[in-house]
Amino acid sequence: MVLNRQGHFAADVGVHSGKIASIGDLSSAKAAERVSVAGLTAMPGVIDSHVHFREPGAEYKEDLESGTRAAIAGGVTSVFEMPNTSPTTTNAAALADKLQRAKGRAWCHHAFWVGATPENAEHLGELEALPGTPGVKLFMGASTGSLLVPDDPTIRTVLQHGSRRVAVHSEDHARLTERKALMSKEPTAAEHPFLRDSECARIATNRLLKLSAETGRPVHILHTSTLDELPLIDEARAQGLKTTCEITPHHLWFAAPEVYERLGSLVQMNPPVRGEDHRAALRAALKRGFFDTAGSDHAPHLLEEKALPYPQSPSGMPGVQTLLPILLTLALDHGCLDLSEVLKLLCHGPAQTFRIQGKGELKEGSDADIAVVDLSQRRVVDKAWLKSKCGWSPYEGERLRGFPVHTLVAGEFAMREGDIIGQPRGVPIRFEPGNG
Repeated sequence: MVLNRQGHFAADVGVHSGKIASIGDLSSAKAAERVSVAGLTAMPGVIDSHVHFREPGAEYKEDLESGTRAAIAGGVTSVFEMPNTSPTTTNAAALADKLQRAKGRAWCHHAFWVGATPENAEHLGELEALPGTPGVKLFMGASTGSLLVPDDPTIRTVLQHGSRRVAVHSEDHARLTERKALMSKEPTAAEHPFLRDSECARIATNRLLKLSAETGRPVHILHTSTLDELPLIDEARAQGLKTTCEITPHHLWFAAPEVYERLGSLVQMNPPVRGEDHRAALRAALKRGFFDTAGSDHAPHLLEEKALPYPQSPSGMPGVQTLLPILLTLALDHGCLDLSEVLKLLCHGPAQTFRIQGKGELKEGSDADIAVVDLSQRRVVDKAWLKSKCGWSPYEGERLRGFPVHTLVAGEFAMREGDIIGQPRGVPIRFEPGNG
């Protein structure tokens, strides 16, 4: 079976020289090798535009080899890695260093965000045009690492320099700072969604959209987590802004307070997993096709770090390997979306939003980056399946449906029958020029 824009239908897929050569009845065609995938579904390789692979600076948690290996195991063939490493990716030399580190080590294709700072704001137009980057990432609120642009004048400068869509962590830094005083004397991770409340997100997103309208710069709101942001984004789109937004699986899957009672700081993220009212609103928006992309926000830490008392426990959790199974489970078992929407969020949505060349489609002429998935397979997530260096997942014990069996990168097997094989074949992702 094939899953692409035309639907879900029986067909063969022919691959030649790293490209999809043909789709249809190829039973009589000559082939160097034939692989039977009866009972499985071939779809475009997943594009995860939001991962933190911790290299350089914290390779003991994850690195480019281990992170991309986990990606391949999850059917992900392209990733965008975030700039809040150590050192940060805020100049041409740091970007070139990451690209060199990935060469010959990355199992999947890759690009690296450039982080906005007050110091580089006026140079971002040149930086976003460099090969190997999807553009600029802006942190309006402090998260993991030192990148932060909290004030409107500097955000305006960032948006005025460049043309590509700017990806934004939208939490209001001033409110985050103020609410620290409300922390209890013996805090736990259950306070996280109270301290980083929905107003932190609503205020920041409202500010951001006003600046986007003023400057004409398109923005992409990452990890949308609140019911309060949805009408703001709807209004911006109605006004003609090219606003796009991302949904993350943990904000669809988990809900407070139950998940904090069960997992504690293992589910501590920025922005936080919130209550059922927010989850229900996000699921309803998902069903109406509101979101443009789904990203994992894969952000691993070691278990011993997560076990530190809150708030010393760091925010972040792994997720690149479970991104596709979570979305498929929400579609096939929970009815939150259909398969065409899964395809949009994980494949052609990211390709269109970020103007990626040759990816996100299963059609003749596209890059042969393919995930072959068993849509009927149900399994409980356990440590033995996980590839991330951190060695754990908040989804352990969850019964998911829809697991990759094979993953092809540039027409060659990177995973076959669930085993990572061969050598890393990932190369830098290519982008179309022009506006976001």
